[in-house]
Amino acid sequence: MTTEMKNKKTVGRLKSRPQFLAVREGESRRGRTFLLEVLDRQAPDEAPRVGFTVTKKHGNAVERNRMRRRLKEAVRQSAGFAMHNGHDYVIVARRDVLTVPFADMTAQLIERIESRPKHKRSEETRSRKA
Repeated sequence: MTTEMKNKKTVGRLKSRPQFLAVREGESRRGRTFLLEVLDRQAPDEAPRVGFTVTKKHGNAVERNRMRRRLKEAVRQSAGFAMHNGHDYVIVARRDVLTVPFADMTAQLIERIESRPKHKRSEETRSRKA
């Protein structure tokens, strides 16, 4: 077994709707080409898991599959190493995923994964009505 294979981090997959909905309760990190939703499962000994969402408003099936494939490859090549154990990630694609250079998209993904979480505003401060 080579050292490259030993250092390779495996990332699990989110597959069911309840798993995706649970991640929506976590934090959102907006990017130019995608939205990253992150949930800390409080399980530091488990591998990170990732899911991909591409809505129908972003094109036909061929375009949506291309977006999903590009995001999967970005996670496989480099972004998976930045993911923290015990966290779930959902990447919600935007149309720009098709046109942005692959290296830029990967760099943005790593930046969003490593960025510090922003605090959620409470319902009281979110409401403008007094």
